[in-house]
Amino acid sequence: MGAHQEPLREGRVAIVQLSDASKENRYAFEHFGKPSEAPAVKQCPDATCAAYFRLPTELLEERGPEWVRALALRLADALPFSSGHAGLTVAGELNLVGVPDRVTPYCFRYPGLDILPLGHVSWEIGTRVRGPAWLTFVGQPALNGLGGIAALRSQLHAPGTTVEPLTNDSAVITLGTWPEAGDTEQGQTLPAYRELARVLEPWLFREEHHYAMHLNFTPEDLLRWERRFLD
Repeated sequence: MGAHQEPLREGRVAIVQLSDASKENRYAFEHFGKPSEAPAVKQCPDATCAAYFRLPTELLEERGPEWVRALALRLADALPFSSGHAGLTVAGELNLVGVPDRVTPYCFRYPGLDILPLGHVSWEIGTRVRGPAWLTFVGQPALNGLGGIAALRSQLHAPGTTVEPLTNDSAVITLGTWPEAGDTEQGQTLPAYRELARVLEPWLFREEHHYAMHLNFTPEDLLRWERRFLD
């Protein structure tokens, strides 16, 4: 990463995408920069810079969730943010032929699995929050808009849920020891995630372009997926 640090700091690089050399691309880093002087950025008031870090579930199982959580907290401490999250996600080339047909059914069965077209979302999310997730990072102005840490703690009662202050006037909400996928066919609806979704609802991000998901979602499907913890 050394060769990329200076361009990133100066804002000359718009997109950086790195992955490991394996066929599975189990490790990945993506950065979507938004130079403030770019015409496209000036036309999109909710555009923001965004970063994505991907680790394989094998590493989670090998080193344990506390190691992964500690890594996420170190990243949060080093990076300014309005919001962020960490948890299980569907990773891969969702725009390849045949992939959407295989992935879409799992989206509704396993509500804890996220789908994140970060490149597109970063143009629209602004200061809103995309979640809930195992770890939900809430910065400003959302944290104050939700009433602050004390208000969040007073509304979140699910076993294993914690709200902790971070630097830069932000907080992290942790839902249990491990990230969970859930399984609606087995009645595993993730009540802690549902509780957090209701609390975050005034600040939750809503996708406006269903095609950006690279899945066979109609606008109605997208709304149902985004509200999977609310309805």
